[in-house]
Amino acid sequence: MTADTSVLSNGELRLTVAPLGAEMQSLRDAAGQEYLWHGDGAFWTGRAPVLFPIVGRAAGDRIAVGDHAAPMGQHGFARRSHFDLVGQTDTMCHHVLNASDTTREVYPFDFALHLVHWLEGRTVQCEARVENTGTEDMPFGFGFHPAFCWPLPGAEGQDHVVTLEAGGAPQRRPLRDDGLLRREMVPGPFTDGRLTIEEALFADRALVFPNGSDALRYGPETGAGLSFTFRNLPDLALWKPIGAPFLCVEPWHGTASVEGDGPQIADRPNSIILAPGASAEFGYAVTLEA
Repeated sequence: MTADTSVLSNGELRLTVAPLGAEMQSLRDAAGQEYLWHGDGAFWTGRAPVLFPIVGRAAGDRIAVGDHAAPMGQHGFARRSHFDLVGQTDTMCHHVLNASDTTREVYPFDFALHLVHWLEGRTVQCEARVENTGTEDMPFGFGFHPAFCWPLPGAEGQDHVVTLEAGGAPQRRPLRDDGLLRREMVPGPFTDGRLTIEEALFADRALVFPNGSDALRYGPETGAGLSFTFRNLPDLALWKPIGAPFLCVEPWHGTASVEGDGPQIADRPNSIILAPGASAEFGYAVTLEA
């Protein structure tokens, strides 16, 4: 933790957020138990990155906007960008990333990306607002990528289950070895909205569910877990590297490119086209059950 890391606390939760990527670094309850993955590079250095202006990978790691083409790595550049802290209280912090000469070299738009984290009882609220501050239509995708402990504190030795509030068995789109999505949809592993988390599920990396769910629960079937709600984030991914002690619960608006598609951001699945002066908001809430 660095000196400019924001520390939020309300007696129930303690949350830290770094200016690099406006990324959550730690989430502890009043007893000091940690719920967020700690970023060990042996598995994955991320903790809860924000995905912008693309979600997932582009073919050849190159994107295009009209006649402008440029390299862009998986999940875009926001997660490795420094955000400015523009507001903070004991229980809230507000960071913003504004377009710069560096971002315009790869993504030729003027924008502001606001990230606000705040605490309400045993709930963490995360809200994002993307503003088009330029004069041209702006295509983009957006997502959250938080990683939570597996197993959760106090639930060691118990099966962990993801339960979709809406139930059902959403189809998924498989990932290729190069990180692009296959065109065909296949049956997903949920049964009546329920999925027990097992290592074998992730042998081919992330599970991607277009139009996945707007609310779910993760944790042991008996005892406390984590409850999630999502806003304006219709796509869902679950990811757990083999052997890693965490599960990523990832709500997105947009996905990786589909095999055979070109580099245009506007043509990516579920891309948003934001008019000049317009904004779009996204959010999720995670509650630590008592």
